[in-house]
Amino acid sequence: MEQNINLSVADRDLKYYIFDWDDNILRMPTYIHLERRLRDGTWVAHRVSTSLFSVIRGDTENYRPPHGRWDEAFVEFRDFGTGDESQFLKDTRTAIDHVVNGSEPPPPSFNTFRKTLIEGRIFAIVTARGHSSENLRRGVELFIARVLTPGERRTMLANLRGYIVSYDGNAANAAKTDAQALDYYLSLSRYHAVTSPQFEALANGKMPRTDQSEVRKQFAIRDFVEHLFGIIDRIGARKPISVGFSDDDPANVRAVEDYIRRELAQRFPSVRFVVYDTSDPALPSGRKITVSGQLLLGL
Repeated sequence: MEQNINLSVADRDLKYYIFDWDDNILRMPTYIHLERRLRDGTWVAHRVSTSLFSVIRGDTENYRPPHGRWDEAFVEFRDFGTGDESQFLKDTRTAIDHVVNGSEPPPPSFNTFRKTLIEGRIFAIVTARGHSSENLRRGVELFIARVLTPGERRTMLANLRGYIVSYDGNAANAAKTDAQALDYYLSLSRYHAVTSPQFEALANGKMPRTDQSEVRKQFAIRDFVEHLFGIIDRIGARKPISVGFSDDDPANVRAVEDYIRRELAQRFPSVRFVVYDTSDPALPSGRKITVSGQLLLGL
């Protein structure tokens, strides 16, 4: 069967995206296990959603992890499950189905992520979860399979093959099967769960020892931008470059915004960095913050 190749992708600017997962791409049915202090001073077990946790996590007088252990609080956010499908994938399937069947509105970055995939843009998932990169990627594959229509998947594959021909200069690679073309694309993206053992190994010696997810996300973002420039240097592109970051946690948004201004904008002056604060339900697509301007790469 003749394969469709969209060569017009070579005329596009270079746009890349970094997404937080929970309450940004999907509203996951995953809970954080805490203890809440009652008025009489006693403590009781208390489950909270990720969106509520982003509001109360600084209230240490009234909320604490069980037995003082955060690993117990976030047990549902780790790869401890057994069986053919991890709990993360089960929760991802449920969250996707709630949007697809109309029982829940799409989270603020759901459609942006969908468009990113259809256009074949390289992306990063940066989440405070503790899953393996492989599990996060499987979640993306599930999103492609259950959210994209057959027509959207055909468009995505035509775009992917167009990028391969235009930038890799290898028409033979573009003739790979659909599964191979998709695997090649997804292998170029990054999947960082910043509390996972895998991320600990990646950041060992390259990042200060810290439990703060904000600092860990900063390192993950820097790793992704460095990865992008390795690709851009290899293909020799001289085009406007932009990187967008979206997160629903205001603390993460502030920390990333400051980090971009303080370090990344200085180190990568050719990049236009944009941050999307998706914490306000009154703004369906989030609040856009342009953190730095843009120069043409190589000029």
